[in-house]
Amino acid sequence: MYKIAKENLSALFQMIAEVQELYLPVRTAGQTNYAAWTTEAEVDLGTLKTVKSAKDAFFPQSEGLYTVRKENKKMKIHPEELKTQDFVVFGMKACDVQGVEVLDRVFLSDPIDSFYAARRSNGTIVAMACQEPEETCFCKVFGIDCAEPKADVVTWMIGENMYWNSVTEKGDKLTESVKSLLSQTDETQEREVVETKETIHAIVEKLPYMNLSLEGWNGDALSEKFDSPIWEELYKPCLACGTCTFVCPTCQCYDIKDYTAGESVSRYRCWDSCMYSDFTMMAHGNNRTSQMQRFRQRFMHKLVYYPANNDGMYSCVGCGRCVEKCPAALNIVKVVKAFQKQGDEK
Repeated sequence: MYKIAKENLSALFQMIAEVQELYLPVRTAGQTNYAAWTTEAEVDLGTLKTVKSAKDAFFPQSEGLYTVRKENKKMKIHPEELKTQDFVVFGMKACDVQGVEVLDRVFLSDPIDSFYAARRSNGTIVAMACQEPEETCFCKVFGIDCAEPKADVVTWMIGENMYWNSVTEKGDKLTESVKSLLSQTDETQEREVVETKETIHAIVEKLPYMNLSLEGWNGDALSEKFDSPIWEELYKPCLACGTCTFVCPTCQCYDIKDYTAGESVSRYRCWDSCMYSDFTMMAHGNNRTSQMQRFRQRFMHKLVYYPANNDGMYSCVGCGRCVEKCPAALNIVKVVKAFQKQGDEK
């Protein structure tokens, strides 16, 4: 394990950015989101959760696919180049790292999404432990350890130092490239890391959603949950704004659109939301004609459909962003508790 003084982090960022792209939490206009590092950027590693996750680094909100141009009276297709530049995503929390694993199972399954695969191949994740998890966090419910994220490099902020532990080959490669700024830790300092993890675990145990029960939610609960009358009451406050899907680290729905630029037509894809009335609309209409059906689809996918197809793994990571951002106070916690209450009343 290594350490680096907090006052030297700017030098660390500079060294990484000299040889590859660097994305990390940056504060702009009062909000913190992941952005490319520059010397002028206001780096904000102190904010627990960015507004959006770092999902954009691997699955951009909008990306070009190809352009069609008319050349010598013939139409020529020019595919967009795949990502070839190495890059580092710095400061991801355990929930967001788990979110990338959820995306992996979607985009790296056959047929493999080549755009996503190229980014995953070239991206290195430097995760940061959550020093003070917030009341809206419930990652432990999904088996996530916010004190020790599963990433290429794991870091902990303790006192005036950041502690650095490489976990994978990608992490080793990155560590070697910045080793001149790192110093080896001793046994006393490594004990500090262990004690810090214990402190974080103690905080997690006191969070209000820590004991949220997922009993009855799995890939075998399709008919029971789908046909429940509870959805008819739960969905009513929903505004269909899609905020929950855009801040979610695991939502992977997208639309494909074309636009013309005179002599060419470009095709791109962009994030979409299952909460929208025109989502997957085709010539015959929409297979989900009511907001209740769309609301139900979102949570059934997270808690039933996805685990049914992914060895029991849920498509929620307990980050709590939907708890914080939904203007109608609807979220996955409220859904789970509503079904739990029904079970308790039987």
